[in-house]
Amino acid sequence: MDSNNLKGSLPKSLEGIQNCGPKTLPNLTTLCLSNNKFDGELPEWLSRLENLVELSMSHNKLQGPIPASLGTLQHLTSVSLARNELNGSLPDSFGQLSELSYFDVSCNRLAGSLSEEHFSKLIRLNELHLGSNSFILNVSSNWIPPFQLFELGMNSCNLGPSFPTWLQSQKKVWDLDLSNASISSCIPNWFWDISSNIVRLNLSHNQLQGQLPNPLNVGPNAYIDLSSNLFEGPIPLSNQYIQLLDLSNNFFSGPIPLSIGEFMPYLSFLSLSGNQIIGPVPPSIGHMRIAAVIDLSRNSLAGSIPWTLSNCSHLIVLDLGNNNLSGTIPQSFGSLRLLQSLHLRNNKLSGELPFSFCNLSNLETLDLSYNRLSGNIPEWVGAAFMNLRILNLRFNAFTGGLPFELSNLSSLHVLDLAGNHLSGSIPPTFGDLKAMDQEETINKYFLYGRLAGHYYEERLVVSTKGQILEYTQTLSLIVSVDLSNNKLSGEFPKKLTNLRGLVILNLSSNCINGSIPENISGMRQLASLDLSSNKLSGVIPRSMSSLSYLGYLNLSNNNLSGVIPFIGQKTTFDASAFYGNPGLCGAPLVTKCEGENQDQGQSTIDQEEENDNGFIDEWFYLSVGLICSGYFISLFYFGLQEILV
Repeated sequence: MDSNNLKGSLPKSLEGIQNCGPKTLPNLTTLCLSNNKFDGELPEWLSRLENLVELSMSHNKLQGPIPASLGTLQHLTSVSLARNELNGSLPDSFGQLSELSYFDVSCNRLAGSLSEEHFSKLIRLNELHLGSNSFILNVSSNWIPPFQLFELGMNSCNLGPSFPTWLQSQKKVWDLDLSNASISSCIPNWFWDISSNIVRLNLSHNQLQGQLPNPLNVGPNAYIDLSSNLFEGPIPLSNQYIQLLDLSNNFFSGPIPLSIGEFMPYLSFLSLSGNQIIGPVPPSIGHMRIAAVIDLSRNSLAGSIPWTLSNCSHLIVLDLGNNNLSGTIPQSFGSLRLLQSLHLRNNKLSGELPFSFCNLSNLETLDLSYNRLSGNIPEWVGAAFMNLRILNLRFNAFTGGLPFELSNLSSLHVLDLAGNHLSGSIPPTFGDLKAMDQEETINKYFLYGRLAGHYYEERLVVSTKGQILEYTQTLSLIVSVDLSNNKLSGEFPKKLTNLRGLVILNLSSNCINGSIPENISGMRQLASLDLSSNKLSGVIPRSMSSLSYLGYLNLSNNNLSGVIPFIGQKTTFDASAFYGNPGLCGAPLVTKCEGENQDQGQSTIDQEEENDNGFIDEWFYLSVGLICSGYFISLFYFGLQEILV
């Protein structure tokens, strides 16, 4: 009964104690109820199915402990309880199941110590999956397991601090996942003597040290993930054709081997990001013709971008960001028709945006920020990139006006053109950006190039709330327009207030004039609004007090005048949000309004509100609650952990 929508607790009728007397299923050998919605606890009556050979209840919502009595089912060969909500410890009675060959309790909430007794009679075990739990392995240093495993998954268990010596006896293992396992030693030499059978190796997110052998001794077509450790020395190659190599976030140094593409032409996923690599990007990387992801970001690579990368016609992600690359962007990149994410940020690239990019119709992210690119922003961008979610040309040397064709980018969530030399007015058609007109409530992960559980996670640097922050997991919740630090003029376009889903709006450090539209209150999702250092005039719209998510406001250095509508917001915005407007008065500024002291000025505002609404007290306390709660909601909205980072 796998893969249905069955729910509720497991029916007692399966035990055979309803109506028909005991043991109506004495010969049941297989019970498969995986991929359903069963909840409740695993019942004790399962242990009475004494001829059971296969028990599969993975991908449900089962809770509570695993009954120790299941360890009495001596005919069991396969047990799968993965991806539930089981808790407690693993009964050591499972160590008595001498026929067991497959055991999977991964992705639960299990904890406790695992001793040698848990495995004492598992002589036929060849697949063991305990990962994504909180087990602590407590065995002696000279323990020799009774089994020979083909697959072992103990990710997120505590196996350290030393590399597990008992693995030396596992001569047949081909799939090994010890990621995030609290191991902080070197990999012993004997491991590379038994690794020639391994085709899936994941030792990521530990504190493994030392240098890797060169070449790596692994099986053919292997997937190798050694990311987020403390490895150092040169980048190793492989003695076999491999499909995935992730060495990111380590301390590898020196150049990328010039022959890397010739040694590993069948790589589909290559990540060397976050190391200390120097030198050029080798032209031989163009031999990786089936590569879907190439990530060389956050190193110290120099020189020009080799045109041979355009031979990698299956590329979905190319990230060369945060290096010292120079020269122009190769025109040949226009042949990368499958490309979805292109990051060249924070380099020294110059020249114009290549016209050949108009062929990249699948592009979803284009991040060329913090370079030396120049020329106009081409009008064809609005027609070519209909799937574009992120356009980041921040801090380059682009000139000219804002093409109104950009409003055709119906999927755009982030438009960042800050820090250029753009002039002219903001096109009113920017208010037609369809994806920004929708209030986003569901967080969607931007993941690309999935391969055997690995993927490239999209990331973006965003200016918000007066800070520069990097977003990954909550990136889809960022809906932003940043046109700051340009030479834009003209009035604040009223149509821009149609963007009801906009979370960040930054038009600061321009020459924008006119008044702030009264209907700015329609931008209900705004959490960060920066209009500082412009030439705005008129009064601050009273309706802005209804922007309950607004956690950051900067209207400083304009020509705004009148009484600040400071209704219930004293704990949210301080005087710095209003400095540099000689005509403004009232709290939180020390400038008193004409003919009255500060308190009287506030009373006047309160009286006006009372005349308008007729229930001053109710409105005052409601607005305090909305604004204060909105401040904290907006922090959560962006992802508190990422803001703290």
